[in-house]
Amino acid sequence: MSVLVVGLSHRSAPVEVLERASVSSEDTPKLLDELTRTGGVGEAVLLSTCNRVEVYAVVETFHGGLADVSGVLARHAGLDVSELSSYLYVHYAASAVEHLFAVAAGLDSMVIGEAQILGQLRTAYSVATEVGTAGRVMHELAQQALRVGKRSHSETDIDAAGASVVSEALADADTVLGGLTGRRALVVGAGSMGALAAAHLRRAGIGSLVVANRTPERAARLAAAQTEEGLPSRSVGLDEIGGELALADVLVTCTGAVGTVLTTAVVAHASGHRDRPLVICDLGLPRDVEASVGELPGVTVIDLVSLNERLADRTEGGTVRAARQIVTDEVAHYLSAQRSAEVTPTVTALRRRAAEVVDAELLRMSGRLPDIEPEVRDELARTVRRVVDKLLHTPTVRVKQLAEAPGGDTYAEALRELFELDPQAPAAVTATRSDTERVDGIALDQIPQDGLR
Repeated sequence: MSVLVVGLSHRSAPVEVLERASVSSEDTPKLLDELTRTGGVGEAVLLSTCNRVEVYAVVETFHGGLADVSGVLARHAGLDVSELSSYLYVHYAASAVEHLFAVAAGLDSMVIGEAQILGQLRTAYSVATEVGTAGRVMHELAQQALRVGKRSHSETDIDAAGASVVSEALADADTVLGGLTGRRALVVGAGSMGALAAAHLRRAGIGSLVVANRTPERAARLAAAQTEEGLPSRSVGLDEIGGELALADVLVTCTGAVGTVLTTAVVAHASGHRDRPLVICDLGLPRDVEASVGELPGVTVIDLVSLNERLADRTEGGTVRAARQIVTDEVAHYLSAQRSAEVTPTVTALRRRAAEVVDAELLRMSGRLPDIEPEVRDELARTVRRVVDKLLHTPTVRVKQLAEAPGGDTYAEALRELFELDPQAPAAVTATRSDTERVDGIALDQIPQDGLR
């Protein structure tokens, strides 16, 4: 069994495709169940954020797992696999581990170093655990990834500026409006992104805040929390957005709704009752705001497309290099530990075989020498076992050490061959590997098409 990553993100696909492929929190359990019912996927975790949709799967074979995961994603997006394939990226085995660790460290985010991805990854892992699609491999891998993410943020300055998609969008809004201090803000969506937006607006010196949400209770809680922090805030229902929009200077929307939340007609009507510019930060995936809203006079729309264009070439120098080194070291450590663990069943089987031989010979001795004194019999048994243990100690310790290096599984294979250990016995088998495991981080368009049938 090996780990496979199949996904698409702001780096590989346009927002229009990401919108179709995005998976809501309500649909996530259903897709996880569908993935593990395909037959080729043993475990699965699904990560869907505002700029990525990724499946982390434990699969028996590369091509079979790829076909199953791609098929599920394509059906959900309402696309043929051939249509979706040009936007997908694939990582397998060691490359899959490296990709996950880089994601957790914030190195693959639209805003390098943003910390929100760590919480999103934790949520994805928790959902998979609750649904029952995260098994032993995913438990170990996800927990290690979360530790790598924490280490990256605690040991480097990668998130020193507290940058996120929200903060970058509001930075653009600040530029358009000539400052946010004293302005009126409207936040649509009271989830984690909405709460982050409210906190950034408060720190930017916004004058007042209105929170709208599908669930009024959540909007009221977020507004109350901001009021306690010193920002005058109140909550309204989604049906009151039009009226509030006429008063607002900046709108941040991030609902995760499937359909359009803000139409051109609503914004145009609100604009007719105002004589100042309006900035709309649409951070939803799918998008919350109708595309033509940006064509209205006096309205500026900042969305994931514009942010991606602005941030695409940003580099962070030494800080990013330090974080990448952490990822590299942690990947090597994880793979080394996995290889060492894989040889353990073979060592156990070898020791069991030796114990069986010793027991058989002692039993034969008892039959041939029935009158031997019990004390002598016990001492002989202890002596024989000590000799066998000493003979096995060095090779079994050494094979575990050798197994930690790349290609170390061949030593376990040699032991199984030399001592005729049953290759089908669970205690004697290390994880089987397909020759396709040589594939490492390849692009989907390089994969033979028979793997997609």
